[in-house]
Amino acid sequence: MRKELFDFLNTDLQFVKGVGPVLASRFDDVLGGRRVLDFMLHVPSYVRARGVTECVADGVAGETLTIPLLVKSHRRGGFFRGRRAPTQVVCADKTGATVVLQFFNTRFLDYWLEKLPIGAWRMVSGKLEKSARATINHPDFIEEMQNAGKIPQTQAIYPSGEGLTQKTFAAVRDQIFAALPDKMMGETDSDTREFFDALAHVHYPADDADLAPNSKYIVKLAYWELLAHQTAIAISRRNRHDPRNRRTVRPQKYNLLEKFYATLPFDLTGAQKRTIDDIFADMSADVPMMRLVQGDVGSGKTIVALAAAVRMAEFGAQTAMLAPTDALAMQHYAKLKPMCDKIGIVCDILTGRDKGASRREKLISLRSGRTRLVIGTHALFSDDVEYRDLGLVIVDEQHRFGVTQREALRAKGENPDMLALSATPIPRTLSMTIYGDMDVSIINEKPAGRLPIITTKLPTSRIADLVTRLKSQIAAGAKVFWVCPLVDDSDDNGAAAATARYEYLREFFPTAGLVHGQMDKKQRDATMARFADNDSDMSILVATTVIEVGIDVPRATIIVIENAEQFGLAALHQLRGRVGR
Repeated sequence: MRKELFDFLNTDLQFVKGVGPVLASRFDDVLGGRRVLDFMLHVPSYVRARGVTECVADGVAGETLTIPLLVKSHRRGGFFRGRRAPTQVVCADKTGATVVLQFFNTRFLDYWLEKLPIGAWRMVSGKLEKSARATINHPDFIEEMQNAGKIPQTQAIYPSGEGLTQKTFAAVRDQIFAALPDKMMGETDSDTREFFDALAHVHYPADDADLAPNSKYIVKLAYWELLAHQTAIAISRRNRHDPRNRRTVRPQKYNLLEKFYATLPFDLTGAQKRTIDDIFADMSADVPMMRLVQGDVGSGKTIVALAAAVRMAEFGAQTAMLAPTDALAMQHYAKLKPMCDKIGIVCDILTGRDKGASRREKLISLRSGRTRLVIGTHALFSDDVEYRDLGLVIVDEQHRFGVTQREALRAKGENPDMLALSATPIPRTLSMTIYGDMDVSIINEKPAGRLPIITTKLPTSRIADLVTRLKSQIAAGAKVFWVCPLVDDSDDNGAAAATARYEYLREFFPTAGLVHGQMDKKQRDATMARFADNDSDMSILVATTVIEVGIDVPRATIIVIENAEQFGLAALHQLRGRVGR
C-alpha cells in the first residue's frame, strides 16, 4: 500500500470537509474510531426506496414516499398541561388532500418553519403514517421545487447514533469516496484495489440485494475482515510464545489465599473453583496468561478476579483492574476494599475524579508497590501512573475496551498476565474465532439463592397495560428500570426517546427519575444514587444505556427495554443483568 493512501485512511474524520471535532467525536461513538478507514468499514444496513407520487391517497402506510405539498398553516407545539404536543405543519397535495408534517424535537422548530413557509410548495420525502389523516413525522428531505432533484430515489441507511443524521453520513461518504481515486493513483496491488472497489459498491448500493449477506461484495469484505482478524490473532499468539517475551516465574512470598477463602461469606460454585484453578495454572507458567472468563451477570466473576489478584499479591506483585465507568469502578471498590482489608492487602481506586494531593498520594503508593490492587478507569494507564511491579491486568466488561486501550495498560508492566471478564454468552466455536489468542473459562453456574430471570416481550401498543402492571408491582415494593435507545426524538430513528418516555411516565409515577449520557455527571450520579437508596420514593428510573454497567439495586426486579432490536447482544445481557441481583 502506498504511503499517500495509508495516510489518507488514517486521517482523523474532523479534517473531512463539513465534519469538525464535534461530529468526529459523535462518529467515534458509533464507529468505534474516528479515522477515514473506520468510516469506510461502517457499511449501510439497508436501502430505502423513495416512491414519487402527487397524490397521498396512492401512498401506502409505513412506506417512504416523495410528494409535492402546499404549506397551509403552522401549529407550534410544546408542553401543555404536562403533555408534550408536536409542532404540526398542515399541508395539501395537488388533489387538496391534507398531509400533516410533525416535528417532536422543539430545538430546531424555527429552522423547520423557515423551510416550510405558508403558501409555498415544497417537495417532501419521508415515511407515511395513516391514522385519522396522512402524517409524515420528521421528514427526511424538504426541498424547494426547483431543487427536487436533490432528493435521491434510493438512500443507503447507516446504523447511526445521537447527533448523526443520514444526510451527514451521505455527505461524509461522498467526500471520502470522491477523494479516494486520487489516493489510489499508482497503486499496483490488485488485492488493495479490489478491496476498495468492494467498499465503494457497498456504500453505494442499488437495492437491498447489494447488502445481502451472500451478495458478491459483502462476501468479499467478510473474507478480508476474517483474514485480517485471524492474521492479527496469529501475530498475537506468536508474540506470546516468543522466547523474548517469556517471563521469570515469580516465587511465592506470602500466604494470603487462606485468608481470602476465610473472608468469603458463601461457598464458591464448582464453576468458580474450576476457573480459579485455570487461572492459577496460567500464572505459574513462564508464558503470560491471556484468559477470558465468561459468565452471566451475577455468576461471580468479580470474586474470581479477586482470587487472581490475591494470588498475585502472594508473589509480591501488583494488580490493576480496569472498569469502563467511574460508577462501576466505585462499585467494585466498595465491594472489594473491605475484603482486601481483612486479607491484609492494600486496595485503592484511581479515576479521572482524583485530583491534587489525593491523586499524588495514590500515585506514590502505586510507584512504591504498597498498593497491591488498584481499581479504576482509563486513568490507570495515564502517562504519570507508574507501577513498581504490575503482574496482572484485569479488564472488566472487556467488550467496552479496544485492543489499544488494553495494551496501553499492559505496557505499564513487563509481560503481565491478562484476565478479561465478559458477561456476553459466546459459543465455543465463535470464541475460538474471535478470541483465538486467549484461553476461555466459562462460569456456567449461579450462586445459591439466585432466582432465574424471566424474559418476555410485548408490542408497544400494550404499553398502557404494562404501566398498569407496574403500578401493582411497585406498590408491592419493587423498583423498575425503563430503558430507551435514544435521549431525544430523532429525525432518522423512530425508536423511543428517554426524555419523551420520562414525561409520559411521570403522569403515572410522579417521582420517576431520568438519567442519560448528556446530563451533568454529578446530577446523573445523584439520581442513580437516589434510585438505589432503599428509603427513596423513586420507584422507576428511565434511562439510556448509561445504566448498562455500574449500578446495583437489589430491589430492582423489573427492567423494561423499549425497542430492544436497537441494542446489541452484549448490551442486552448487561441490561438484563441489572435485575435479580
